[in-house]
Amino acid sequence: MKLHHLKPAEGSRKRKIRVGRGESGRRGKTAGRGTKGLKARSKVRRGFEGGQMPLQRRLPKLKGFRNPNKEYFAVINVERLDEFDDGSTVGPAELRDRGLIKARGRVKVLGEGDLKHKLTVQAHAFSVGAVEKIKSAGGSVEIIE
Repeated sequence: MKLHHLKPAEGSRKRKIRVGRGESGRRGKTAGRGTKGLKARSKVRRGFEGGQMPLQRRLPKLKGFRNPNKEYFAVINVERLDEFDDGSTVGPAELRDRGLIKARGRVKVLGEGDLKHKLTVQAHAFSVGAVEKIKSAGGSVEIIE
């Protein structure tokens, strides 16, 4: 047996069906696609999802999303509270008077920096580090509702 004698097993190879090759052919005219409709056409445009609202139209046109329920805090670090006198009470009103925070919104105290004065700090929220630093300086924390 030589290389040119080899051939595939009987029935393992089928001839390709040539569709749409004239009316007299077995698969002429509509070429087995029925009549009209999307599947009878040659191509489907890119992004077409069968009549369902396409992804590019379901997604928002512009970037960004603003959550209407998000709580925005006016933040202040512990180191900025050192400007107040020893033993004083510091609340949102005092912070706004000195211009340390913006005029509106709830107040959150963060733990950046060191605190040397003993203060009573009132705010709507505190970070864990801020509470530790205020208490280690001998001060106290009050959460406002």
